[in-house]
Amino acid sequence: MSSADASSSEPEPSPSWLPPRPPIVSGEDYIASLRGRGLRVFLLGERVAEPVDHPILRPSINAVARTYDLARERPELATAVVRETGQRVNRFLHVTESAADVVQQNKMQRRLGQLTGTCFQRCVGMDAINALYTTTWLIDQAHGTPYHGRLRAFVRAMQRQNLVVGGAMTDVKGDRGKAPHEQSDPDMFVRVVRREPGGVVIRGAKAHQTGCINSHWIVVMPTMRLGPRDRDHAIVCAVPVDHPGLTFVVGRQSCDTRALEGGAVDVGNARYGGQEALIILDDVFVPDELVFMDGEFEFAADLVERFTAYHRRSYVCKAGVGDVLIGAAALIADYNGVPQVSHVRDKLVEMAHLNETIYGAGIAASHESTATPAGNWQNDAMLANVCKHNVTRFPYELARLAQDLAGGLLATLPSEHDFADPEVGPLLKKYLRGRDGVSAEARARALRLIENMTMGRNAVGYLTESMHGAGSPQAQRIQIARQMQVEDKKALARALAGITDEVEGGA
Repeated sequence: MSSADASSSEPEPSPSWLPPRPPIVSGEDYIASLRGRGLRVFLLGERVAEPVDHPILRPSINAVARTYDLARERPELATAVVRETGQRVNRFLHVTESAADVVQQNKMQRRLGQLTGTCFQRCVGMDAINALYTTTWLIDQAHGTPYHGRLRAFVRAMQRQNLVVGGAMTDVKGDRGKAPHEQSDPDMFVRVVRREPGGVVIRGAKAHQTGCINSHWIVVMPTMRLGPRDRDHAIVCAVPVDHPGLTFVVGRQSCDTRALEGGAVDVGNARYGGQEALIILDDVFVPDELVFMDGEFEFAADLVERFTAYHRRSYVCKAGVGDVLIGAAALIADYNGVPQVSHVRDKLVEMAHLNETIYGAGIAASHESTATPAGNWQNDAMLANVCKHNVTRFPYELARLAQDLAGGLLATLPSEHDFADPEVGPLLKKYLRGRDGVSAEARARALRLIENMTMGRNAVGYLTESMHGAGSPQAQRIQIARQMQVEDKKALARALAGITDEVEGGA
């Protein structure tokens, strides 16, 4: 939302659960909005007084801030106009109104991947809003519930203030061989522990939640298909991140403490990073207005499948990050003086081929979107699962090729503090420079970026997240098997082979 849009729209009173505030316009506004919230955030065994100022957390905040600045720089890409109101809103808060809207989400995601080289943390919320838009409508049709209207009111409120909405789907699960109601500790899946006048109280934990500390609100969703005895686990609701019942424990990332050393080279990505945390929900009261499913267990699978279809094609963001890695690999080859060597060029071509294959499947899934009964648009689930299955493999090969082109110095490069040492620094600058005209520092920065993306902190967002985010490989294979239409394909083969009678003894 631009400042002009905010001032020209008709004022609408804030709901009781949302304190009034001016809309966030810029990345700077966004960073300011995170200050002074008093969150319970723990990192490296200590409570973090102010996450905005913590060197390990700040790069991930910068990455989210970039989404706001892109909306100002490229409104046609990173914002959308709501047909019903005429209001221009951030695309991460927009309910899709056409296949073109779904496609623009992917184009925005790739561009942000290029600009940040990491996870920018807003895709889960965007995909949750769109999946819930349809599922709440379907629940209302079946049960006469008020969920869809509540969700619409929530989304409008988020749009007016231009807030960051995160999503929380992955439960800690406990014994993976047991359903939620079979767990010895029922809190292994988030659940309603009691219902009170005006709302519900929930308890549990959500694991490795992307950008949750950097969000303003979290949408809690079930993680899997549920049965009648899992009714209390069939809860969808919105919770403010500064709720006193929430505790966040930040996950470790490889090389994360380099951010505490005061340097600029060894961190690799000089400005941006990702963030994952465990969210503990300790008897959190949620008012009815923010509950979008409560006990309708039979719709949990629908929600999960719709969300994962959206989110698996959202992994075209990895193509944007891949663009950065390809650029870094080409840069180090240039610095080493071998950009025209045939095998170097061939490896870069292979990297580009793999990267565009990721993007091609995701963007195709979006182009093939169709209208839902609720009025928003849902992407093609088969192609989305193919996209994500590619992502579980290709970034690892891209990383291998980048490391191949980087050479062994990727893993043996001395610290930037050694380069700054008056005794040994001049020797390092002499012996570790690249081709003529390329400084040792430039070469070191390119190597550290590749290390950061393939072995270090941002390898979490590029590699581990590629494997496990939005479901591990087997989850995509299950969906592909369900949707591959084998019988239809067999019919095509029969027709072309002229098979009219398969019974033994026939023609």
